[in-house]
Amino acid sequence: MKCKSAKFVAAATLPTSFPKDQRPEIVFLGRSNVGKSSLLNSLLGVKGLARTSSTPGRTQSINFFLINEEFYFVDLPGYGYAKTSQENRRAWGQLIEKYLAERKQLMLSILIVDARHEPSPLDIQMKSWLQHFELPFLVVSTKIDKLSANEQRKSWQSVKKVLGTERIIPYSSVTREGANQVWDEIRASITAKR
Repeated sequence: MKCKSAKFVAAATLPTSFPKDQRPEIVFLGRSNVGKSSLLNSLLGVKGLARTSSTPGRTQSINFFLINEEFYFVDLPGYGYAKTSQENRRAWGQLIEKYLAERKQLMLSILIVDARHEPSPLDIQMKSWLQHFELPFLVVSTKIDKLSANEQRKSWQSVKKVLGTERIIPYSSVTREGANQVWDEIRASITAKR
């Protein structure tokens, strides 16, 4: 699948701001600073569409990007560390929970983990959450360009063991290694629901 067009559509802080059409949605979720925005930009081949930052917790809304006029990429706020108030974090949590629990257009959840670290308790909690709501998910293990081949193998085994899934795609936003596999999964999830 090729990205022919990608445009930012909405930064939703309330469910009433979610797009009203019924286009399929692919959601990206992960800890703050896991490389979510870099992954989005790399997949789309568009620099700066999703804002990247060295400051964790920069995404403070649910951001919708319309791809090829056909479906949405949805960027959720990162969980874990974020330089914001407890009240804001609670509000994000409720917004994210509502989105995941109720959004009928959601076809695939892409859970992003950092290949350099074992998945965190929050990653495990998010995976359990996705399973609880019976949402199809795929794990994308980012930043593999920073690891040797041997370290990549160990990382894959660790993610597989901790998250209990073999649906893992090692990915590099720098080299785009893994991009075709991620696009294949996205295409399959959209096609399956039509």
